[in-house]
Amino acid sequence: MPGNIGPLEIGIVLIVALLVFGPKRLPELGKSLGKGIREFKGSISGENDEQDEKTQITAADPTPPPAAQATEQHEAEVVHDKSA
Repeated sequence: MPGNIGPLEIGIVLIVALLVFGPKRLPELGKSLGKGIREFKGSISGENDEQDEKTQITAADPTPPPAAQATEQHEAEVVHDKSA
């Protein structure tokens, strides 16, 4: 039966996963899988709606464009060259 998964089958799957990913990588995979499942459940239940609104508000803060930053750095280089 395809729906009958017993302890022997689970053990075989865990041993194969250990052989494929190794003992160092397996805890990292479990942690990332758990985090992904938690985020998925939170997005379905609507828990993260408040956090998303806060993120959008903080993301709306104005930042100088990269071109302005490059210009400032370039002007600093020119001033440095004149003093030399």
